[in-house]
Amino acid sequence: MNTITTRALTVLTLLVLLPALAFGQEQRQELDRIVALVEEDVILKSELDAAIATIEMQVRARGENLPPRNVIEEQVLERLIMTRLEVIRAEETGIRASDANVDQALQQVASQNNLTLGQLRQAIEADGYDFQEFRRQLREEILSSELRQRVAASMDDITETEVDILLASGGIGGAEYHLSQIMIQVPEAASNAEVEAARDRAEEVRQRILDGMDFSSAAITFSQAPDALEGGDVGWRQVSTLPPLFADALEPLEPGGITELIRSPGGFLILRVNEVRERAEVIVREYRARHLMVEPSEILSLDAAESRVRDLHGRILEGEEFGELARRYSTDESSANIGGRLNWFQSGQYGPDLQSRLDALEPGEVSEPFRTNMGWHIVKLEETREADRTREAMRSQAREMLYQQKAEEEIERFLRQLRSESYVDIRL
Repeated sequence: MNTITTRALTVLTLLVLLPALAFGQEQRQELDRIVALVEEDVILKSELDAAIATIEMQVRARGENLPPRNVIEEQVLERLIMTRLEVIRAEETGIRASDANVDQALQQVASQNNLTLGQLRQAIEADGYDFQEFRRQLREEILSSELRQRVAASMDDITETEVDILLASGGIGGAEYHLSQIMIQVPEAASNAEVEAARDRAEEVRQRILDGMDFSSAAITFSQAPDALEGGDVGWRQVSTLPPLFADALEPLEPGGITELIRSPGGFLILRVNEVRERAEVIVREYRARHLMVEPSEILSLDAAESRVRDLHGRILEGEEFGELARRYSTDESSANIGGRLNWFQSGQYGPDLQSRLDALEPGEVSEPFRTNMGWHIVKLEETREADRTREAMRSQAREMLYQQKAEEEIERFLRQLRSESYVDIRL
């Protein structure tokens, strides 16, 4: 989920993208020609050059070596083709990215770089790039991300039984591995000769790594997985949640080690262990409190709500019982009838405004009145405790792991089918 929903913004991180966007704008007039036909659309040489410049800066920022230009061209062009196909399919199925959606995404990009939206636009235009072109590329990423979410949402829900089985099998817990991968694809319904050719190529890549080639550079150069241009970085995975074949190959390895070839449904994999960490217990601080809110309404102005809360605050300090006043005066329908009681809850569950007040209190103390967008509030801290929530965290993690595994498999299958069914004419 998270990896799917954040894809649109991570590929458009401002500090990396702006110089490449400017490069594409400068080159458009003198270098434009068609490098690929994608259905009834085209990809231009200037688009490819701009995307390559972005990737080259990302690779250099990671301190990695760049593969030859022709290798990067092939990898980046394939990514542009897939993005274009996803956009076309998204629009065909009714997915839209409104101006408001793009504005919201722009605001997030600006916030990530500590800029206002106006400053973001000025920075883009100061680098000689058309702001509308920036918006267009961001819109494409939003459509692509939404399409992937829709594919994932079409799966059957994760059941409690599936979660129970995974937990009972010991499939959650233990060591976590930070992995990178290289995949050499095998076509669906491949002949024996095609399978052997893919195996030979994968063996050759593995030998190059053993002979000293950097794994990340090898991934950029040879891998046909979606994460190839990120050096094959897969992220953190619990070894117990991986297929047994993968887990057996990984468990003997130290950081820096690579597996033998692993045959997967999509082709041949080489995995690298970057780091290993042990899973820790999940100990959280929990709070029990009471809460009183006075919400403005058509008959009670904001100033009148403040005045009422301050009066109630004074009465509490003079000794009146908090719970009784909450029952009589609080407009918080979820807690008023139980005296404003907020039973044991974790930090931040009721938002940062209430949490910041609780963090400043000792048990038994009452906050000063404070305002949020809901109205005026008072909170009383009754107790705190340290609670072991490892089991709950493991159950939540099991559900997320099952979802991610199924979503990744379904999206990969969908993208392979989309690519094979689409008309693409590469003219590099």
